[in-house]
Amino acid sequence: MSSQMLVEIQAALAQMQAAAEPAVAAAADGPASAAVSFADHMAAMVRHVDHQGQQANERMAAVERGESDDLVGAMLSSQEAGLSFSMMMQVRNKVVAAVDDLIKLQL
Repeated sequence: MSSQMLVEIQAALAQMQAAAEPAVAAAADGPASAAVSFADHMAAMVRHVDHQGQQANERMAAVERGESDDLVGAMLSSQEAGLSFSMMMQVRNKVVAAVDDLIKLQL
């Protein structure tokens, strides 16, 4: 595994953890034994990426309607949302590949 790939995975995990903090806080309000699963982390990440995409769309629509003149900000938020989606898909693909590798292991 190359060092660049390792850095990308670590960055993706850091972003996933940051996006999952609201889910962790919600779980902390519940029973003390409630643990946040990987599925919860992934769901929080998907919600975060979806929220970024919706915000970018709203900013672009505001520029198109003439309500805002922040074209640069709208383009940056659009690029950020696109990069977040791409990174999420890369993490998903890595997880699927890892699960496939585990399935193929002979015991």
